[in-house]
Amino acid sequence: MKKVCWPYFDPDFQNLPERIYGPMCRVCIDNESMEDCTLVKVDSMNKQGLVLELVQVLTDMNLNISKGFIASDAGWFMDVFHVKDEHGHKLTDQKVINYIQQAIGTTGEIPSSAVAKTYANKAVFGSEHPSEHTAIEMTGTDRPGLFSEISAALADLQCNIVEAHAWSHNDRLACVAYVSDQSTDTPIKDPLRLAAIEDHMTTVLRTAEDLSPSGTHINPLEVKKSGGFPVGDVIKTNVERRLHQLMLSVRDFDGPYGPVNTRGLRSNGEEGGRRAGVWIESCDQKGYSIVSVECKDRPRLMFDTVCTLTDMQYVIFHASVSCHGDYAFQEYFIRHIDGCALNTEGEKERVIKCLEAAIERRVCKGVKLELCAANRVGLLSDITRVLRENGLAVVRADVATQGEKSVNAFYLRDISGNEVLDMDFVERSMKKEIMGPVDLAVKNDSKNIIPPESATSSPVRSPRFSFGDLLRSKIGRFSHNFVPINRCT
Repeated sequence: MKKVCWPYFDPDFQNLPERIYGPMCRVCIDNESMEDCTLVKVDSMNKQGLVLELVQVLTDMNLNISKGFIASDAGWFMDVFHVKDEHGHKLTDQKVINYIQQAIGTTGEIPSSAVAKTYANKAVFGSEHPSEHTAIEMTGTDRPGLFSEISAALADLQCNIVEAHAWSHNDRLACVAYVSDQSTDTPIKDPLRLAAIEDHMTTVLRTAEDLSPSGTHINPLEVKKSGGFPVGDVIKTNVERRLHQLMLSVRDFDGPYGPVNTRGLRSNGEEGGRRAGVWIESCDQKGYSIVSVECKDRPRLMFDTVCTLTDMQYVIFHASVSCHGDYAFQEYFIRHIDGCALNTEGEKERVIKCLEAAIERRVCKGVKLELCAANRVGLLSDITRVLRENGLAVVRADVATQGEKSVNAFYLRDISGNEVLDMDFVERSMKKEIMGPVDLAVKNDSKNIIPPESATSSPVRSPRFSFGDLLRSKIGRFSHNFVPINRCT
């Protein structure tokens, strides 16, 4: 028998990069350097979307990023985040620290852990078993009572809504719902029934005057590509990121913005209106476009901006993020995925509009209604019907099932788009219409609204660190000195 000869490879050669550089991703949680926050340091091989993966891990743990420095050069990525928990304290729970290290260390392959269920994003109300349900995505032109119509239509179609999230912005609506069969409590897999649900929900979303792209996408395992975004499994895509993508696909950034001043600051034209400042400059010597964002600070702000830039196919090479009082400043050095900077005014204007929309669409002006009741089929339909009958429109919704309870959070305005002044009658109507005990809490989320005096004057800028000043002068030495000598694991 002839011998088969294969090339010889030294087994130590395969591990050479790791021997030279160490593990491909090193994570250090530092609680000693700063008195008021925890430092999360990451040192790893670079790849497209890595910044978003890291920010998403921290955001999903309800951590607030008060400052951050990001740099990537020659295929290597280095990052430092200053983080606090939702109460403004340093991270002291060792289980949380271990989970962050494991989640970031796997570079996007989030580990399954009881810690994740305990500390995961409460704002999204993540389902423990989303793969056991059918995912339905809906986009279209918003109108008063539309979310109530969607809830009622799904109930009529014998669909039990296990989880749902909806955003409304600039007369556009995006909704992701997880449903099961009402009789069997299992995913809906019959192609004919899925087609019927899709057809009926598309009819609900469309009106005679609606000429914008609207539609429904249903698949028990995968989400169809829509709006030009390369999206895979909805379970693998963060729900909030998917809502950003859906809103972008229906061009919610084409909204009624006010005039742009010399620094790119916009106002919505209303007294007390929210405003974000976005402007773009060029770093010609290094071929970057510098995107600067200045707006009122809030939780999840960095996730929203990084998510938008990533989904628009831009690569973040360097960044600095900081907060000064109630305002946040972000600076990103980006190129398109093809290696080009933003060269045309049209492309710059589109990036500005999309970032403004990403900042604005999460901020809800008005009353927040939190409701917890015994779960049953049609509960969401009944709740939204009571709200609609009382002249209230849902501008954002987060609905989830936790055991035998249905946990709901709604942001409400009146049917004319104004703030709700009196919720007492609504509370009485809700308790009367909903069978069984109901826990209600009404909050006025004024923290998400810039006061009138701030809306008409530019925020006072505190002295801040800028990568722009550094990169324009000493980017070479910066890249060399940024590599830590003693890496943490």
